[in-house]
Amino acid sequence: MRVSNVTVRKRLLMALLAGILVFFIIDVRLGYVQFLLGNNLTDRAKGLWSRNVPFEPQRGEIVDRNGVALATNISAPTVYVVPRQIKDPSFAAEKLASVLKMSKETAYREITKKESIVRIKEGRKISHEKAKEIRALGLDGVYIGEDSKRYYPFGTYLSHVLGFAGVDNQGLMGLELYYDKELSGKKGAVKFYADAKHQRMKNMADDYEPPQNGLDLKLTIDTKIQTIIERELDNTQAKYNPDGIIAIAMNPNNGEILAMSSRPSFNPANFRNVPQEVYNRNLPVWSTYEPGSTFKIITLAAALQEGKVDLEKDHFNDPGYAEVAGARLKCWKRGGHGSETFLQVVQNSCNPGFVELGQRLGKDTLFKYIKNFGFGQKTGIDLAGEGTGILFPLSKVGPVELATTAFGQGVSVTPIQQVAAVSAAINGGILYKPYIAKELIDPVTKEVVMRNTPVEKRRVISEETSKKVRAALESVVAQGTGGKAFVDSYRIGGKTGTAQKAQNGRYLENNYILSFIAFAPADNPQIVVYVAVDNPKGTVQFGGQVTAPIVGTIMKDSLRAMGVQPRTNQLEKKKTIFDTPLIKVPNLVGLTKAELREQLVNLKIDASGTGNVVVRQSPAAGVKIKEGSSIRLYFDKKE
Repeated sequence: MRVSNVTVRKRLLMALLAGILVFFIIDVRLGYVQFLLGNNLTDRAKGLWSRNVPFEPQRGEIVDRNGVALATNISAPTVYVVPRQIKDPSFAAEKLASVLKMSKETAYREITKKESIVRIKEGRKISHEKAKEIRALGLDGVYIGEDSKRYYPFGTYLSHVLGFAGVDNQGLMGLELYYDKELSGKKGAVKFYADAKHQRMKNMADDYEPPQNGLDLKLTIDTKIQTIIERELDNTQAKYNPDGIIAIAMNPNNGEILAMSSRPSFNPANFRNVPQEVYNRNLPVWSTYEPGSTFKIITLAAALQEGKVDLEKDHFNDPGYAEVAGARLKCWKRGGHGSETFLQVVQNSCNPGFVELGQRLGKDTLFKYIKNFGFGQKTGIDLAGEGTGILFPLSKVGPVELATTAFGQGVSVTPIQQVAAVSAAINGGILYKPYIAKELIDPVTKEVVMRNTPVEKRRVISEETSKKVRAALESVVAQGTGGKAFVDSYRIGGKTGTAQKAQNGRYLENNYILSFIAFAPADNPQIVVYVAVDNPKGTVQFGGQVTAPIVGTIMKDSLRAMGVQPRTNQLEKKKTIFDTPLIKVPNLVGLTKAELREQLVNLKIDASGTGNVVVRQSPAAGVKIKEGSSIRLYFDKKE
C-alpha cells in the first residue's frame, strides 16, 4: 500500500520533534549534572580516588601555674605503605627491614596486605634519622606521616598526678586520662589520589588537611613548691627506706593544689616496666588509713565551736589513760601528763584529754562535724581513683568508738580529705573543693576555653573559732610536740600524727604511719602541707620526730619561694637541751667597725666592702638566728 507524501512528511516531522525533545532532555540533564551536581560528583570521585596519610595532632601540653611544661610532645614520624603501589615487594621489604630492624618476612607480610594503606608497626614513632633513611630509599608506595609521642621532661616528677599516655597518644592514667578528650585534638592528613589500580595520579596535586592540636592544660601546681617536696621525699626515702611516703601542699583559701607527690614513684615514659600497683595508685587521693592525732584538729574545732571548752581556763588531769566502758585507752606518755590546761592537752597531743572533749560533744555532735568537714565522702578533686574513707555508722557508735574517734583511731580517711578539712579549720571556717586543673587554653589563640574557680562547699565553723584553732596549733609547733617543725622567723601551726597500722582486723606491732600537717603563716595561712611516712626503718616511730622536721624544711623553703616575708612576732620556742639558743639580730647599720666589737659577742661577721661604716646587713634587724651564726655586713665610707 502506497503511503502519501503528506503522511511521510508528518512522520518525519514527528521523528524530528521527538529527536529534538530527546536531545533537549539530554542537554538539560547534562547541564544539571555539569553545573549543579558537578562539584559534588567530583568530590565523591575524589573520595574514591583518594588515599590518606594520617597526620596526628599535637596532644595538648600540661603546664604548671607559671607555664613550666610538665608534659609535652616530641616529633616522632610513622611509616605508612600503600601495598598496590609497591613495584617490587621483595626489594622494598628487604630495604625497610634493614632500616627498621625487623625481619624481611615480617616486612614483606606488612607491605603485601590487601589493604589500601598500612601502618608499619615497627615503623611507628621512629626517630627523624630513621625517617630520613627511609625517604632516601626512594621506594614507591612508602610514605612518612607526621606523628608525635608524649615527653615528660622531669621524669618521675609529679608522675602519679600527670599519669601517662599510650602509644596512640591516648590518656591512660592521671590527668592524661581525666582530661583526655580536651588534650587529644583532631587528626589531619595528606591526601593523594590513585586510580583503580591504586597507582598514584600524577596530574592531581595532593591535598593537606592540617590536624587540630589539643588544648593545653594549665595546673594549679607550683613547680617551685613541687620541686621542694620531691627533693624532701627523695631524702626521706634514702634516710628511712619506708614502705611509702605521701605529700600534699594546698592553698587553704581556695582549694588549689600547689604540690602533690608520693613514693614509690615511676617514670611515665617507662610505665610498662613498673608494676601496676605502683602507677595505678595515686596515694594522696587513693589510700585510706587511720589518721591518728592529726584528726584531733577536728575534735578541737568542734569543741571550740560548741563552747565545750576554754583552752586556757579549763583544766584536765591525765593519769596516762582513760577508762571508757571497761576499756583502758592509753596516753602516749607513760604515766600521763598530770594536771594540764586544755591548751596543753593540744600541745601534748594527750589522748585522754581528747577523749574528754569527745564525751563533752557526744556522738551526734562530733560525727556531725566530722561529716561537715568532709570525711566519709569524696572531696571531688579532679583526679581519678579518689577514696572515701570509712566512718563508724552512727548506730554502732558506743562509748569506746566515740572515745577512739575523738583522737583519730578506728576511722579511716584519705590524705586529701585531711588537707581539705584542716584547711577549713584554719582558713576562717570554709570547706573548699580541692582542684588541680586551673585552665584549658587554645594553643593557637591562647584563649582560655575553660577555667576552674574555687568552690565553697559550706561553712563548718566560725571565723572566731578558726582563729582559736590557729592559735592552739601554732603553740603546738612552738611549745608542744611539733617543735621540730619550728622555723625561725616564720609563724607555723601544725599537728603530729602517729597511727598504728591495722591488718586483718588487728594492729601490727612496730608498724606505724607517721604524719604531720602544718600551715603558715599562722595568722594568715597561705599554704597547708601534709606529709605521711609509712613504716620508716631504723628510727623512733613518732610523727613529731620523723615527719615534723620534713614538713618544717618544706615550709621554710616554700614560704621563701612564695615570697612570704619573715616575721618577728612569732611565739617563743620552748627550749630543749638539744636546741641552740636563738638571738635577735641587732640593727647594725650606721655603726663603725670599732663599735661592732662591742655588739657581736655571739655572731660571726661575713664582711664585704672597703669602708668603715655598715651601710647594709643581712639578715635584717629583728630576725632571730642561732647563736654563733654568721651575719653579712656591707661596709662603705662614711659620708
